[in-house]
Amino acid sequence: MVSVAILGAAGGIGQPLSLLLKLNTNITKLHLYDIVNVPGVAADISHVATNSEVKSFLSDKQLAEAVTDIDLAIIPAGVPRKPGMTRDDLFKINAGIVKGLVEAIAENSPKAIIAVISNPVNSTVPIAAEVLKAKGVYDPKRLFGVTTLDVVRASRFVRDIRPEVDAATLRVPVIGGHSGTTIVPLLSLASAKLELSSKEIEELTHRIQFGGDEVVAAKNGAGSATLSMAYAGARFADSVIRAMKGETVVEPTFIPLAADPEGAKQIRELGAGQLDYFAVPVELGPQGVKAIVQLDGADKVTDFERKAVSVAAEALSTNINTGVNFAKSA
Repeated sequence: MVSVAILGAAGGIGQPLSLLLKLNTNITKLHLYDIVNVPGVAADISHVATNSEVKSFLSDKQLAEAVTDIDLAIIPAGVPRKPGMTRDDLFKINAGIVKGLVEAIAENSPKAIIAVISNPVNSTVPIAAEVLKAKGVYDPKRLFGVTTLDVVRASRFVRDIRPEVDAATLRVPVIGGHSGTTIVPLLSLASAKLELSSKEIEELTHRIQFGGDEVVAAKNGAGSATLSMAYAGARFADSVIRAMKGETVVEPTFIPLAADPEGAKQIRELGAGQLDYFAVPVELGPQGVKAIVQLDGADKVTDFERKAVSVAAEALSTNINTGVNFAKSA
């Protein structure tokens, strides 16, 4: 039996994510929480013919109940990005939302695995960590920032210029963070050998880093990436759940490197330095992080990619400090 809470279930990401997780037969209990409209979402998807029980929880008064006795909490809550807005612009609003939700999780399900989707992930994950520390229940193995969409985009965008590639099976390691130039696709280490020119690599890298801008522009002010993010969030959730049940599963994710200090040595040498958080491939286990997966062929990482890691690390340092400072001052 696996119980899951989606916090922000009535939003642009939350609704399709709720539907996708209702289809997941490994989930037996699905709690949907939001401050508006969530009873309708729950009633709607509860008609889907799978065996999970769906319950809705509305407003702050029902938040504690929503996150009681759950195994996995997924947080897509917050405001969407609009044209001209960076993920950092979202910080002032979403930081407070994430802080309040994680406090409730810490108090009512301190052993739950937490997956943060709310942007800016580079800052909201450190906020979550500081909240958990303050509550005395911090376990770096159980806290994740969902960066799966970057990997999904990498596979799809490669196929856009190489139609012979199977986007469903291609895996491109994407490390660093989850915004702009902090996103570093290691195309040189893709699961299938890619014959790409320097120009194609530069253009692909930029498109993977700023793919979200394409969606924001195409929606013309009506929102950001919601459907693709819901798909990525559901994929990550499924991986966590399968790992809970004993499968060996590897997913990229933004984690506290303290979850596996020994495994973090390689990524630190590659450019993460002394950063406390970084997106890396992770082997998931029943307790969350089992191990940071070593990059096979790390000596083949190109100078272009190494420079990109350096740029990412510098920006991440600022993003992480912003989150930590917010949590401590709040």
